[in-house]
Amino acid sequence: MSLIELRQIYKYYNLGETRIAALKDINLAVQKSEFVAIWGPSGSGKSTLCNLIGLLDTPTSGRVFLDGQDVTILSDDACSEVRNKAIGFIFQSFNLLPVLSALENVMLPLQIRGEGLLRAKEKAIQCLTDLGIAEYSAHRPHRLSGGQQQRVAIARALITDPVLVIADEPTANLDSETALMIIDLMQQLNLQSGTTFIFSTHDQRLLARVNRQLLLRDGTIIEDKTVSAL
Repeated sequence: MSLIELRQIYKYYNLGETRIAALKDINLAVQKSEFVAIWGPSGSGKSTLCNLIGLLDTPTSGRVFLDGQDVTILSDDACSEVRNKAIGFIFQSFNLLPVLSALENVMLPLQIRGEGLLRAKEKAIQCLTDLGIAEYSAHRPHRLSGGQQQRVAIARALITDPVLVIADEPTANLDSETALMIIDLMQQLNLQSGTTFIFSTHDQRLLARVNRQLLLRDGTIIEDKTVSAL
């Protein structure tokens, strides 16, 4: 059984009196432990597709399945619960809360889930340690470099032990050396934990490291290619 399955997905947006097709007839299956990049020109529908897979948006028509469950029929509250339990998100702009320390940012998903403070803190410290930034746990985001902020964002995404991590342009705001370090880190996490990663990206450095590339153009998957990652 696929971890993610999309069946005949269409997504339309209304812009004034104009109806825009963001996604058209998307059929896709992603297996557990895959390391997948969705790429293509700006406006091709990459972020929309990631948002549908991550249950941040709903299709106009079609079905989305997560681990065999049809999530398109779930209420907003039920979708939120599934996201919190099963999906981690990494964003281009990091999306860390500026008033919280690195440690508090990482703890947040567990606290939302209702975990006790001590348990959340203990696990957050372990995640930051695993990612090599425990020494910065008391720092707020503005005191961290871009690479450090992205590591905090990765720790926050992983603290709930998700089966799926969705990363929207995770290396776009990073210099080349830091970007390659972050890519290597995510690849190691994929190999060690079996967590499935799906990326939206323009970054050729990231495309060279994934095992599967989905080329999106005008809202349609025009190429689905399995590759040998470097």
